[in-house]
Amino acid sequence: MITVFDRRLLRQRRDRAARNIGQHDFLFEDVADRLSERLDLVKKEFPVVVALGNSLESRLHRRAGTAQVISMDNSFEMARQIGGSAIVADEEFFPFQTASLDAVVSNLNLHWVNDLPGALVQIKQALKPDGLFLAALLGGESLRELRQCLMEAELAVTGGASPRVSPFADAQAIGALMQRAGFALPVVDSDIITVHYSHPLKLMQDLRGMGASNATLNRSMKPTRRSVLLEASRLYHEKFADAEGRVPATFQVIYIIGWAPHASQQKPLQPGSAKNKLADALKVAEVSAGEKAGL
Repeated sequence: MITVFDRRLLRQRRDRAARNIGQHDFLFEDVADRLSERLDLVKKEFPVVVALGNSLESRLHRRAGTAQVISMDNSFEMARQIGGSAIVADEEFFPFQTASLDAVVSNLNLHWVNDLPGALVQIKQALKPDGLFLAALLGGESLRELRQCLMEAELAVTGGASPRVSPFADAQAIGALMQRAGFALPVVDSDIITVHYSHPLKLMQDLRGMGASNATLNRSMKPTRRSVLLEASRLYHEKFADAEGRVPATFQVIYIIGWAPHASQQKPLQPGSAKNKLADALKVAEVSAGEKAGL
């Protein structure tokens, strides 16, 4: 396992952010709504649900058939803010018995996990047969503007650059990990959320307020110079500002859904077992490999 994130630092930052999280949780709230919309498309009840991350508990409680929602966070202060049945635990050591849960829903926290394959396996094992896993993670296009400007600014000011923004997940890789973990019928899709700010420093304040500052182990241990931040802000405005002087911040959100295997689920057809031709389905003439289809 490659260790990318300082999980202890991440927990400390989330503890610190918890008190004022309501001033900076717009992204958690937005994505929680999108997760709820996807969940509503599933015509099945999930009595016992584990909620990972922010802004999920009340939405899950409102869903018909929900008997118990167990919220889980690796931050004690975040769990205390949630209250109720919230527990403190690490996603890398999923603390639930085998086949004990009907669903697990995760809102923007699993991209901080070092051992994502192991975490997915543990989640799948904790689900009952035909149990649901639904999650949102930040993808690799997230904060592309900020990353570009911070790197260029640091190179210009100091002659070198170190990671200033944490890396994010890759959609194709996650799809493969879902299959590797043993989930049935895995689906991965993504969308882009663009937030506009009056100034790049307001974006950085929001990231700190969410507890989402850089937590990579190979980050520079020195505070970012003021001159670097000022140059990054100048570049951000120069490259990305709109006619009103606002700057965009891109968040790519990757959604994944998968099921614990069950005999009732659809099975993929065996290769060669199809009885209908693709050409018939598309209502076109079939062309052999030795001919060139007309345009």
